[in-house]
Amino acid sequence: MTDKFVMAIDQGTTSTRAIIFDHSGKIVATGQKEHEQIFPKAGWVEHDAKEIWDNVRSVVADALSRASLNSGDMAAIGITNQRETTLVWDKTTGEPVYNAIVWQDTRTAKIIDDLGGEEGQDKYKERVGLPLATYFAGPKVKWVLDNVEGARAKAEAGELVMGTMDSWVLWNMTGGTDGGVHVTDVTNASRTMLMDLKTLSWDESIAEDMGIPMSMLPEIKSSAEVYGEGRARGLLPGVPIAGILGDQQAATFGQACFEPGMAKNTYGTGNFMLLNTGEEIVPSKNGLLTTVCYKIGDNKPIYALEGSIAVTGSLVQWLRDNLKIIGSAPEIEELAATVEDNGGAYFVPAFSGLFAPYWKSDARGALVGLTRYVNRGHIARAVLEATAFQTREVLEAMEADSGVKLAELKVDGGMTGNELLMQFQADQLGVDVVRPVVAETTALGAAYAAGIAVGYWGGEQDVIDNWAEDARWTPQVDEGERDRVFRNWKKAVTRTFDWVDDDVVE
Repeated sequence: MTDKFVMAIDQGTTSTRAIIFDHSGKIVATGQKEHEQIFPKAGWVEHDAKEIWDNVRSVVADALSRASLNSGDMAAIGITNQRETTLVWDKTTGEPVYNAIVWQDTRTAKIIDDLGGEEGQDKYKERVGLPLATYFAGPKVKWVLDNVEGARAKAEAGELVMGTMDSWVLWNMTGGTDGGVHVTDVTNASRTMLMDLKTLSWDESIAEDMGIPMSMLPEIKSSAEVYGEGRARGLLPGVPIAGILGDQQAATFGQACFEPGMAKNTYGTGNFMLLNTGEEIVPSKNGLLTTVCYKIGDNKPIYALEGSIAVTGSLVQWLRDNLKIIGSAPEIEELAATVEDNGGAYFVPAFSGLFAPYWKSDARGALVGLTRYVNRGHIARAVLEATAFQTREVLEAMEADSGVKLAELKVDGGMTGNELLMQFQADQLGVDVVRPVVAETTALGAAYAAGIAVGYWGGEQDVIDNWAEDARWTPQVDEGERDRVFRNWKKAVTRTFDWVDDDVVE
């Protein structure tokens, strides 16, 4: 079987990719296609799910073509996806009833307040590990059923189904209206606010609170088992689809963070740090999420603490697309390097409110500390530093919750190519920051899960053996300076609180 390959489909926030890996975990070929970001109103973010399904087929064809391979060369397919982004579709026609509502979207703020009532943000936290926040999938489904004409009646008649993007991709890949499999895995289910962390099953009482018929929900499976096979008329007929992991859990798996106390941080559209807590469910007292890390077949589930940061890489995109201060994302490093420091400027990118450890949906972005001295270079530097400061806040919360002092941080994702940012990150954390040879750990993790399910890889040890270090950054700044700039950052964050008033319609 080692002469075969495994394909991962990575359905991300800004693009969809198909990546083919060989047995050593090396990339053989990639296909990638961006999809439109739809912003109907301030705070609303949507994706066209049909465009995404078209793109899945396109990138699969591209990857196979570039590698000169076909379906017969594939041992298995794994799926990884932007989490919390939610879709409701008609299972008889295959048509979405509304665009996919993206994880960054804040339209469910009033639903969240109403659900919380007197019990507030932590109403369901003990059961699901999550605070009531606009981030999660369940309230997005409620919004669709409440606001799309005829949707609730159809849902109650059993005609509509819901899912995160893994479920939409899997359903279509396995036949759609012609026998498509309606399944999700435990990691994605743990982000809906509808799954009980202990039983790994849907909580009927929470679904009832949100007005979501149980018939809409996909079946919950492990992260590594055969869910179905590629449809007969597709590009991958008969190939087992055997791994599903939400993108951040997939990156944790691809980084070989299998021991309790191991952590990774992914630098993408947002930033997501996960700390493996083993078979123990660790409740957070410091604004983190308790989530399923992965579950391999019949093995016990492994849990994690997660710090989710909404805006990091997307802030660089905003600087490029909205302000046009840079022409391409990589230019930010060159511009930031033209100055010694941030010149006193701090940029808090609370575009979708603040996620961990604050969970304030009424916060909005702020650029503070400005003087006549500040120039484009300082703003570019403040943008990069915002990512490192937010990561430090999450790490401190993680250490407080777990009682574990991190020895080093494994990092992955597009922004890890930015040397200036990685050095500043090490300086702020006071620990080494380590990047692996294969930085595409999200897709790799999904490939590993699928490959393990079909026996292509033996298990976690193969993942550990394949992992290799590419670069390491060691702290170089003195503690006084490190703490001074972080103190100012904390001050800047407080300036974003309570920005959205009740009479502001977003």
